[in-house]
Amino acid sequence: MNGTERLLRAAIVIALVAASAALWWPQPASAAVRIKEVAAVQGVRSNPLVGYGLVVGLDGTGDQTTQTPFTTQSLNAMLQQLGVTIPPGAGMQLRNVAAVLVTAQLPPFAQPGQAIDINVSSLGNAKSLRGGTLVATPLRGADGQIYALAQGNLIVGGAGAAANGSKVQINHLSAGRVPDGATVERTVPNSLQLGDSIVLGLAANDFNTARAVANAINKAKGSGIADAQDGRSVRVRVPPAGGDRVGFLADIENLPLELARPAARIVLNARTGSVVMNDAVTLGPCAVAHGSLTVTISTTPQVSQPNPLAGGNTVQADKSDIAINQQGGALIQMPAGAKLADVVKALNVMGATPMDLLAILQAMKAAGALNAEIEVI
Repeated sequence: MNGTERLLRAAIVIALVAASAALWWPQPASAAVRIKEVAAVQGVRSNPLVGYGLVVGLDGTGDQTTQTPFTTQSLNAMLQQLGVTIPPGAGMQLRNVAAVLVTAQLPPFAQPGQAIDINVSSLGNAKSLRGGTLVATPLRGADGQIYALAQGNLIVGGAGAAANGSKVQINHLSAGRVPDGATVERTVPNSLQLGDSIVLGLAANDFNTARAVANAINKAKGSGIADAQDGRSVRVRVPPAGGDRVGFLADIENLPLELARPAARIVLNARTGSVVMNDAVTLGPCAVAHGSLTVTISTTPQVSQPNPLAGGNTVQADKSDIAINQQGGALIQMPAGAKLADVVKALNVMGATPMDLLAILQAMKAAGALNAEIEVI
């Protein structure tokens, strides 16, 4: 056996080993969309909380009390509750105190004693909340009831310095956050354990998704368990209240879904010039010409000075030159594209900027060459 035959046999053996490994070695499962990613139980949601409080311990960067009288009033009220009486007419120049608004989200099923995060934002003219401490602040819900009590040291993700008229600042200094800064004091009633059915609310209005959710539940739990009500809700019959209901919901929210191709959509942000398209956007054959108009105004100062001993005054005048430059837009034929990559490639051929795309895509839609729904935000 020569060297060539040995190399050939070795290659065959390696190929057989690789093939057997591909057959016996488990392949990674492809990611699938689950019900929990497209729907949620109606009524199970967070609730916003808000409160008014004071931040103390600032390094001279608090509110200027002459311009924010409510800070002084709030401090007087707090000191009176602590047994400290301020003489009437006493002028307090406080620079280490700031009035703030405290906000939080009370998660569903939150129980008394659990901690939640809070956000603290300045209400007055405080320069910075860095290094401050939020004193006890009650947080109320939409019904006016107190659901949490907030207090703690602020974390401000920024820094700044000022001296002799110069100022440097990184990020925002008038807002901060306190992780686990509030303690839940009251629970919010929910309807999860009431009735013999629950409603799954879809994140987007889509009849095909509602049907897919109902079919997946009926296939796993039995026929007639789920019924699609409309494009946003699916009613599901659940076991009696108790542990069985929680386990049932845990099972159905992890069921995989087979979703059809989403509707073609383009989202345009006219303020920032952002253009976002999904992979269902298609383009019909069309021809596009787009030119840009540039107006340039340049001002040159000119000085008119009289002759010596003429008795006149030196006068300065400004001379403005206005130029208009219009770039010609060549007519470019854009072929039909069946994929998003083809659409992007065709638009990039024109060298269009994001702001140009706003006008081009809207014109394509009006001409019937763009098969997508355009949403301007």
